[in-house]
Amino acid sequence: MESLGKSMARNLVRFLVLLYWISICQAAIIFQPISDSHRYAALEIFRPSNGAFGSLEETYEALRTFNILGIQEKPDISAATCKSVLEVLGSSAVLKDLFHALRVNDVLKCEIKEEIYESITSRLKSVLNDARSLLDFYYSIGSLLLLKEQSSGVDLSINDADGVFHSIKALSQSDGRWRYSSDNSESSIYAAGLALEALAGVVSLASSDIDQNMIGTVKNDIVKLFDSIEKYDNGALYFEEKVVDANEHHGPLATTSSVVRGLTTFTAVTSGSLNLPGNSIFGLAKFFLGIGIPGDANDLFNQIDSLACLETNRVSIPLILSLPATVLSLTKEDQLKVRVNTVLGSVAPQLTVKIVRAFLSASKGTSIIKGQELKFDPQTGLHVLDVLPNAYDVGNYVFVFEIVLHDSEQKDTYATGGQIQEPIYITGVVKIEKAEIAVLDSDLGSTETKKKLDLVGGSVVSLSANHLQKLRLSFQLATPQGNGFKPHQAFLKLRHESGVEHIFVVEGSGKKFEKILDFLGLVEKFFYLSGRYDIQLTVGDALMENSFIKAIGHVDLDLPEAPEKAPRPPLRPVDPYTRYGPKAEITHIFRAPEKRPAKELSLAFLGLTFLPSLGFLIGLFRLGVNLKNFPTSTLPATFAILFHLSIGAVILLYTFFWLKLDLFTTLKALGILGVFLVFVGHRTLSHLASTSAKLKSA
Repeated sequence: MESLGKSMARNLVRFLVLLYWISICQAAIIFQPISDSHRYAALEIFRPSNGAFGSLEETYEALRTFNILGIQEKPDISAATCKSVLEVLGSSAVLKDLFHALRVNDVLKCEIKEEIYESITSRLKSVLNDARSLLDFYYSIGSLLLLKEQSSGVDLSINDADGVFHSIKALSQSDGRWRYSSDNSESSIYAAGLALEALAGVVSLASSDIDQNMIGTVKNDIVKLFDSIEKYDNGALYFEEKVVDANEHHGPLATTSSVVRGLTTFTAVTSGSLNLPGNSIFGLAKFFLGIGIPGDANDLFNQIDSLACLETNRVSIPLILSLPATVLSLTKEDQLKVRVNTVLGSVAPQLTVKIVRAFLSASKGTSIIKGQELKFDPQTGLHVLDVLPNAYDVGNYVFVFEIVLHDSEQKDTYATGGQIQEPIYITGVVKIEKAEIAVLDSDLGSTETKKKLDLVGGSVVSLSANHLQKLRLSFQLATPQGNGFKPHQAFLKLRHESGVEHIFVVEGSGKKFEKILDFLGLVEKFFYLSGRYDIQLTVGDALMENSFIKAIGHVDLDLPEAPEKAPRPPLRPVDPYTRYGPKAEITHIFRAPEKRPAKELSLAFLGLTFLPSLGFLIGLFRLGVNLKNFPTSTLPATFAILFHLSIGAVILLYTFFWLKLDLFTTLKALGILGVFLVFVGHRTLSHLASTSAKLKSA
């Protein structure tokens, strides 16, 4: 029982520390590049049914996600999907379905006849000439751009590219947002991303160069759009729709993803720079990485696709600084390790990681380390601080890192994010010293009984006290550097032998922690229960490697009798195992069987019961069988035969009743058989009476 209690105590300490660590993780989001966790999630989320996904749009999102993540063992959906692609391309499907079919075909490379491409091209150019809404422009231009990559024998150039560009630009607003159509006055950030993609397609398909003044105007619209960007406290940037029709509303992830796709696509086909606010691209990368791993297929696609766009954009490629471990142990002499990659985990260019400063989160003004460069390990690709300085102690720290590129010309190519703050938690073994427990005289304050406590070993103490005395517990906690340590949890628990528990918080100042229990003021709280109280001390913290819950002994407490109106102790909680566990086996005691006659006597009685039947058979053979009056015509003869068979069946039923049947089953069968026997017997006897009457009259 004692070992069970110790096991439960250790589990409780781990649980308390786990809760504290959960609060730490929620307070500080660690940005990590794309990893294998995203790949496993993609295979779980994108699961085909019967060899295909739900729609061509979902199919493209799955295939695009698999390709970006480099997943090789992906499900084979080519046969069923190519069949759907051919059906859509060969029919007069809506423009959106046609666009998604071409996107899927761009990945799967299905066998499409050139005549189909020519038919689609003619239709798309016709739609483009008559287009009035942004979605018509987006789908038709996007489809033509996909055809350009899939078919080489079709002329896909746009002759009036300036006119189409101007028509799309006419839907823009002064704040960088765009409308879906000229009839709709409400503007949208999500639509701005679609518009930028469509304009990039016009530039790619134009038969002649687009007016640079118009391209410059669009770049100004992009800068204005970024004026409405939202920001989290951790530096992540995102776009959010304010007021949009419910049918066209999109969440922050989809909206930001649309803008990123439009921005990177437009800058890829145009020349010149784009004067975006500082660290805008880096902030967008932090937003997509900060959401973790989405559980929705569309959200996962938007995250991965946007990060792929940021990975290759012309504005600036974000470099992500991440820490393989944010918890370092002084006891194990852990090294501080830093990794720098692109958002998709690709290798970063040559660079140096520098610790600008590091300080305790509670005292930002005091820097423990400044200007320390980390050593680069080419084998692991990590930047390492071999040994933590002696000034480091147990605590919560904030490290400020800075990435310095070796090639100064790459500063315009990569976004490093400036000075990056990361929380780091340093753990260690906390020294537990001068632990003692004493019983004090309440009036004089003198010590009546004092005993040393070994909170590391397994010794326990035994004390006794009355209601006029006090119990004092004191101990000291010090970090490896000798500084005072204040744990997250410090509790003293007294548990009465009846199961009633009382928990007290142990307060501390500096190194010293002390708790004094004045039993005179606690008699009501203790419900006047005298007897043995087990004493348990809990000290726990996420940074304290030797957290513990320890039974330190017991005190025999003598309290006065409870007055009449004193509060009663609460009822003991019912043990769930007692209530819902297996019940005791029920043992049945049956009545002893009654005495039976001897076996020989029973057999003799059975023989006597057969004597009448035997006499009947003998008399039957002596007298003979008279069949003179047996009916000769067909119907009366049938009734006569059934009558005799029924009598035999009744006799057979009696035999079964004697051997195995119960009374109720026998009566039920006899009732049915008896009705039949009466019927056929009546018909037989009626025939015999009629025949006898005819003979007498003759």
